[in-house]
Parts: sequence; C-alpha cells; structure tokens
Amino acid sequence: MRSTSSRETDDIQRLKAGDKTVFGALYTRHTPAMIRVASSIVQSRATAEEVTQDTWLAVLKSITGFEGRSSLAGWIFTILINKARTRARRDGRSVSFDAGGADNDLSAAFDGQGRWKEMPELWDEITPERIVAGRRLAEHLRAAIDALPPAQRAVIVLRVQQGLAPSEVCDILDISDGNMRVLLHRARLSLRATLEALS
Repeated sequence: MRSTSSRETDDIQRLKAGDKTVFGALYTRHTPAMIRVASSIVQSRATAEEVTQDTWLAVLKSITGFEGRSSLAGWIFTILINKARTRARRDGRSVSFDAGGADNDLSAAFDGQGRWKEMPELWDEITPERIVAGRRLAEHLRAAIDALPPAQRAVIVLRVQQGLAPSEVCDILDISDGNMRVLLHRARLSLRATLEALS
C-alpha cells in the first residue's frame, strides 16, 4: 500500500462519509483534466464529458471500497480510462498509447524524472500587463495541449497537470516507463515549439 498525505487521507475519509464539500473540490480540481484525457480516447468532447460524468458516478458508488493502493487521483483516472476505453470499443474506435519506439534524445532536454533540465526564466516583476499576458499564455497552452496527439495529451495531463507519479501514469495507461517518457518528451517538445512561436 502506498503512503498518502494526511490531507489526502482526510479527503478520502470525508468522501467516504459523503462530504459534499470535498466531492465538489475534487470535482472542480479534476474534471477539466479528466475530459482532456477521455477525449484522447473517445470520438468527441461530448462523449468525453459523458464518460467523465459516468466516472464520477462510479467514484461515488465505489469510494467505500477504495483501499489506497494508488493515489486518489490515480484511482479516479484509472476508472476514467477504463470507462473511456469501454466506450471507445463500443463506438468502434481504438487508441493505442504506444509511443512507437524509443527516443534517444531524452537525456538532452530532461532529467531522469521527466523534468526540464533548464527551467524557463521567471519574471522579475509581476505587473498587470504580465498577468494578462500570462492568462493569454495559459489559454494558448490549454489549446496546444488539446491539439496534441491522444497519447501525448493523456501523458502530459496525468504526469504534469495532475502530478501523478510515473509508475501511476504507466499503470493507468498500461504502457511501459520508456513509452511514457517518450510520449512526455514529445508532448513537451511540441508545447515548447508552440510557446516559442508565440514569442
């Protein structure tokens, strides 16, 4: 059994007790990412939204059986992926998360944990103009993530946006660590190219 933070343990207990506030916070935190991941598997955003709602119903129905062998977010996204794959099969769609081979250039840009070796420079001063520019940048970044190939989008959302451990991402998507790192690398290169084109 993995160790959980005291906050997550508290959230799990409160969720099991039917605490609507905790559920609302989890729903707000995870739903946008869930729709992004589901849409990498199913045919449309509308279907991804349906799968996400079905996932939340399953979470509420099954939370008392959650044993903590993964993070709560990992468990939620596992349910989501299973439901999305079932729906995709029913709709006659097949998506593979295989990266299609190794990428020999991983060590050039990232450390062993999939993080950038060179972080972007931080702004020295926060001004209203920079806040507005930051919001525009965030909108462009969201659009760029949505435009990624399905497997890359799923990995970047789970690993970077949701902060799941590499092993959890691999388990959820049923891919090897090598494939996960290749997909993450390619997604980051694509996002970096998009952001550089904006500057």
